Amino acid sequence: MISVKTKLVGLLGTPLTFTFSPQMHNTTFEAYGLDYFYIPFEVGNEELGDVIKAIRLLNFAGFNVTKPNKVKVIPYLDEVDELAAKIGAVNTVVKKGDKLIGYNTDGEGYVSSLKDETGMDPKGKKFTILGAGGAGRAVAFTLAFYGAAEVEIYDNVEEVGKQVVDEINEKVSPCAKYTVLTEENIQNSINTHDVIINATGIGMIPKTDRTPIDKKLLNKNIIVSDVTYNPLKTRLLLEAEEVGCKVHNGVGMLIHQGAKAFSLWTDVEPPVESMTKTVKGIITNLNK
Repeated sequence: MISVKTKLVGLLGTPLTFTFSPQMHNTTFEAYGLDYFYIPFEVGNEELGDVIKAIRLLNFAGFNVTKPNKVKVIPYLDEVDELAAKIGAVNTVVKKGDKLIGYNTDGEGYVSSLKDETGMDPKGKKFTILGAGGAGRAVAFTLAFYGAAEVEIYDNVEEVGKQVVDEINEKVSPCAKYTVLTEENIQNSINTHDVIINATGIGMIPKTDRTPIDKKLLNKNIIVSDVTYNPLKTRLLLEAEEVGCKVHNGVGMLIHQGAKAFSLWTDVEPPVESMTKTVKGIITNLNK
């Protein structure tokens, strides 16, 4: 039962209709006997500052940040963790006293899930990333941090893509490059890289008929990864499977980044096993 002593945790972003995070966190809070409660708030860039002002005044332990707020949230915070500062995007905020401190658990969550589910260590591997927004930035920086040989970035906004590349090369490792989005360039990336990652949001609910890559460009030698977790398999992943590719969706990233955020708010060890059980239950119910 929620009381005046209950620590609140929020999720700030839009749209949030299909997010798994509230159920994942609230089930885990209950399992660990913690008086916390997680609430989603549909908030865009324009309302973000006002909502964060309110959070400072209320009994919050912190909050998550998702599209379109992962970059825009930074000016509203008092401190930003070193990795999050390098990435230039925050997905988790912890309230400590009067201060709001930003972290980024997305990239770590992605790398952990990629290792668990495909057995791939990023060191020495070549990655193509579609989309240089909040999630794409986090994944790109973290892959570079863990020794990727090359991180090739595509983004429809050339200025955004080039900025991410320049920052990775300057702050982490000189392994990143920006490539103009053409069918020929995508084909070359697929033919020469180990993993291609969709971080554009294309194909997520409700527009599940969309895909960022034409099926004819895929071949079975590349791992196809999508940071989307709802639906579990986007059109991109379904078509990749038809071609014979190994595929990797965003569920593991959700679990691992969520477990790290949980730990930051509560000082409890990351509850990966508990969250995995909860998310699998959600997925089972969705597919009934």
